[in-house]
Amino acid sequence: MLDMEEKIIKIEDLGWDDFFQSNWAELGLGDFSVARVIAQYKGAYKVKNTEGEYLAKITGKQIFEATSKEDYPAVGDWVVIVLTDGDQAIIHKLLPRKTVMKRKCNNRDETQIIATNIDTAFVIEAVDRDYNLNRIERYFAIARDSDIQPAIILNKIDLVSKEELDMKLVEIKNRMGDVEIISTSTLTKEGLMELEKHIIKRKTYCFLGSSGVGKSSLINKLLGEEIIKTESIGEHSGRGKHATTTREMYFLKEGGIVIDNPGVREVGLTDMRTGVDESFDDVAVLARNCKYIDCTHIHEPECAVLSALRAGNITEDKYKNYINLKKEAEHYELTQLQKKDKQRQFGKFVKSVNKKMRKSGYKDF
Repeated sequence: MLDMEEKIIKIEDLGWDDFFQSNWAELGLGDFSVARVIAQYKGAYKVKNTEGEYLAKITGKQIFEATSKEDYPAVGDWVVIVLTDGDQAIIHKLLPRKTVMKRKCNNRDETQIIATNIDTAFVIEAVDRDYNLNRIERYFAIARDSDIQPAIILNKIDLVSKEELDMKLVEIKNRMGDVEIISTSTLTKEGLMELEKHIIKRKTYCFLGSSGVGKSSLINKLLGEEIIKTESIGEHSGRGKHATTTREMYFLKEGGIVIDNPGVREVGLTDMRTGVDESFDDVAVLARNCKYIDCTHIHEPECAVLSALRAGNITEDKYKNYINLKKEAEHYELTQLQKKDKQRQFGKFVKSVNKKMRKSGYKDF
């Protein structure tokens, strides 16, 4: 009887908390069923509730009313569902999101949601290859802009000496300040117990990083079995292969919730000046002392940031990454404003045409 009780799933075990309960009550959805999106496929989703898992699709009305990809469900979302036949369901509504982590798609101004309703983002870097502080700062900016707590996992530490690992830890601390860093190896199992201690029951964690850094292998270790398919590093390129092709959520025996993501080499920023400033808080504090309020920190006289750079108080690498990320975020913001302006102009045009058509005795388009 005790074993039966232990297997009962409560909605809180899926990450439900007061935030979602409050929004659920405000929307007056008491007679409907709620589920969490745990995987995203092409044209379909896997959702989970206290009764089981279902393959779900959205309604035609949702597709018609969507103005961007952000209006579609994403892994981590809570959705209103209606069960149909067997293990099938229809998604009728998205509940408000507590947090949204997103990136700009390569060479496009569209955004892609990485995951939603995350509590902590683990940024994973392999110490032996593709190690990149600039990329870590990018992920931190994305996370902090959505009030998601970021942390670093330095993986595959069995492939470097203790001296080399210590050097990298010092390098990160010097560049990024007091950040949480967990050093791990799935081969020797070093750091895995420490990682487990950081994963709290009923909280949601997202694993981020390039292909081949070991995201899926780490999650397999946390799960205690080889559930996620993994592949070795490409022999000729030295690059990781995309073993994970879909975003998917997993539930650990201890109660934590983790999301595995396909590896991405480029992390494009959206409009997230706040996230950049929080990731470079020491530079942002310096910027307040610049002579000009709209200082770009590139060529202006009496620029506090440039003065700190010349004095050696901030490194050239950190300065360059700060400037690049600020420019990227500002460019995206400008592009979005231009898009909105075009949409407004088109809306005015349609209204004008409809008005003329009505005067002529025709109905609206």
